[in-house]
Amino acid sequence: MAAHARIRASVRETPVELASEWTPGASARVFLKLEHLQQTGSFKFRGATNKIALLTPEQAAAGVIAASNGNHGLGVAAAAGARGIAAEVYVSSQVSPEKARRIEAQGASVRVAADDPLSAELAARDAAHESGRVFISPYNDADVIAGQGTIAIELHRQIPDLDAVFVAAGGGGLIGGIGAYLKSVAPGVEIVGCWPENSPVLYRCMQAGGVIDVPEQSTLSESTAGGLEPGSITVDLCRGVIDRSVFVSEAEILDAMRLLLQAEHWLIEGAAGVAVAAFLKEARAYEGKTVAIVLCGRNLSPGVLRAVMR
Repeated sequence: MAAHARIRASVRETPVELASEWTPGASARVFLKLEHLQQTGSFKFRGATNKIALLTPEQAAAGVIAASNGNHGLGVAAAAGARGIAAEVYVSSQVSPEKARRIEAQGASVRVAADDPLSAELAARDAAHESGRVFISPYNDADVIAGQGTIAIELHRQIPDLDAVFVAAGGGGLIGGIGAYLKSVAPGVEIVGCWPENSPVLYRCMQAGGVIDVPEQSTLSESTAGGLEPGSITVDLCRGVIDRSVFVSEAEILDAMRLLLQAEHWLIEGAAGVAVAAFLKEARAYEGKTVAIVLCGRNLSPGVLRAVMR
């Protein structure tokens, strides 16, 4: 609740919308949480705004550093820019030029630091330590997680009879924040973690009880891909709040993205498609229930956009 009060003047309260007739199981009520309409096109703006709001004057003057190939970098850049704080975002060589330009357009400087997102993340943390700046992790930070969890405060008020919520799981900040709040105020709400079959990193780490190396394949869900920082607090947090896990194929993700475009006229990114696809796969189990699907973002890379429109 403190995070919600802190950032409510800066972030949008995104609406929920009752899904149209594309959902199987006519007796289920399915709501879409339109977080892709958030500033910067992603929920990441919430966590970044909360973290930056907590900086001391000395920390703000020094500037902040983050690591991200997309949404988190955009969120940090925008939140820092709103307070006149310098931000540097480390990216990997895998970043799309378009996303790098968008981060720079928000006022942050961009540095290509590694060949993969996790290595860029570790390099950014080291650079922050050496320079005395605050590092803003995309998920391994309690203040960032609290900011993402403000989505659950809105959901609880907007859909008071909610039975389940489907959330894509990347590093665990979004589903961890949503799950932690809902378990405290509405423990009967089922938290459904949704993963691409090609990148079940957090799930495997939860199974192992700690961060491990997990082989990945390319996925349309770009913003949930990548390894976890050693010692990430999200592993234990998510083990405690996720009730069910669903895995979806690349074909199912693509079909879900196209379905939302055709039926709802929403263009969503792959991670949001993962949550939609997971519900479609399990829809019969939720007949007669009220379900929310978090549409977490709309920032597609050009390659994924071409795949959706092809």
